[in-house]
Amino acid sequence: MMAALPEVRGRLTPDRPLADLTWLRVGGPADWLFQPADREDLAAFLRDLDPSVPVFPMGVGSNLIVRDGGVRGVVIRLGRGFNGIEIAADGTVTAGAAALDAHVARKAAAAGRDLTFLRTIPGAIGGAVRMNAGCYGAYVADALREVTVIHRDGREEVLPASALELAYRSSHLPEGAVIVEAVFDAPEGEPEALEARMAEQIERRDASQPTKDRTAGSTFRNPAGFSSTGRADDSHELKAWKVIEDAGLRGARLGGAVMNDKHPNFLTNSGDATAAELEGLGERVRKRVYDHSGLTLEWEIMRIGDPAA
Repeated sequence: MMAALPEVRGRLTPDRPLADLTWLRVGGPADWLFQPADREDLAAFLRDLDPSVPVFPMGVGSNLIVRDGGVRGVVIRLGRGFNGIEIAADGTVTAGAAALDAHVARKAAAAGRDLTFLRTIPGAIGGAVRMNAGCYGAYVADALREVTVIHRDGREEVLPASALELAYRSSHLPEGAVIVEAVFDAPEGEPEALEARMAEQIERRDASQPTKDRTAGSTFRNPAGFSSTGRADDSHELKAWKVIEDAGLRGARLGGAVMNDKHPNFLTNSGDATAAELEGLGERVRKRVYDHSGLTLEWEIMRIGDPAA
């Protein structure tokens, strides 16, 4: 039994299954799922929560495997009240952590501000910041000015982008901090040209990635240490998909889990996979790639929780 939880104005649900909140549709329940009403509700909850109770901030589940045994402690999922998008006259774009990346890109473009790289990135702004998400040679780090976080003791703090030490698919946030808002400096652009660029990016993505299948985006980080640039001179030799392909693992299966035939760096739930099968197939791929090429693939998908009993 966990310690008594603080009273909240939002929604606090015990034993909440998480599978339907993730793109891969797998995983057991959280001891508690907390959906705060607003910043004050979140801050008070974190301040009054027993420090021994684990907390995990969850976005829209686009880059996540929840293990079959579920998650001990409290999973925090931001929603309404954390998804606003505001664009200032100087081009500053302020987005709540729950705002979808694609929505931010589209709204900025309509206002003549260029955050087009966010258009094809699955998920929400909080996760994009935490992972320094990027594509086609552009990253969150290129545009981020600052973030607002709420610490485990309930303090709210604005951190400059430099404090996050953003690198390829990584950041350094204070332990237990929950991102609630991000501010970007977006370059100026013609709305029509920005819309055309995003349409071209979507077309290119849909041609090469299994966007209609049940995946969590790219499974492993590129050994090259950067995302695809989309340019003609982009080398694929140290891309995750290429080393998986070279190891003969396109279409590899374990139960209902499969390395997608269209793009082998997309771990896919073919319909009835368990979290254990998905993670297990990923680990098999890592071992086979290492045996074949000596390269160690690093997970890009986050894995949380306990295995099934």
